[in-house]
Amino acid sequence: MAAVIVILVVVLVVAVGGSDDSTTPAPSATATPTASPGQAKKPASERADLISFRLDDRSTADIADIWVVWTIKNSSGEKSDYSWQWEAVDAGGTRLENGSELETDVKPGQTARGEGITTLKSVKGIKLNITRFDRTASY
Repeated sequence: MAAVIVILVVVLVVAVGGSDDSTTPAPSATATPTASPGQAKKPASERADLISFRLDDRSTADIADIWVVWTIKNSSGEKSDYSWQWEAVDAGGTRLENGSELETDVKPGQTARGEGITTLKSVKGIKLNITRFDRTASY
C-alpha cells in the first residue's frame, strides 16, 4: 500500500510540474529571449509574463525612498493570478531584503503594473533576484 502511495505522489508531481524555485536575476525591461542560430525559439514560460521587475529610487533630501516596481503581461488564454518572491543582494551576495508580491485577476493579454516600498537605503550595487514565481488560474 505504501508503494502505491509513493507512486501516486511521484505521478502527481510529474504531471503538475514544479514551480520555478531557482534564484535568477530579475528581468529587465529591455531583456528579450533569443534563440541561437539554427535553433527554434522555445515557447515562453509563465515566468516570461513578468515583463519587468526593478528598483525605483525616489529618494529626496537624503531620505531613502526605494520601491520595487513591476509589469506583468498575461500571455496565457485564461485569467491568472501571479505570485513571486524576490531578494535584494549586494555585490558580496549578502541579502539585504526579501519580499513577496501578488498580482491577481489579470485577464488574457492584459498588462498589470504594481509597486511596493522597500527598506533599502540605496540602489548602488544592489541586484534583484526572483527566488520563486508562480502563475495560477484565477476564478
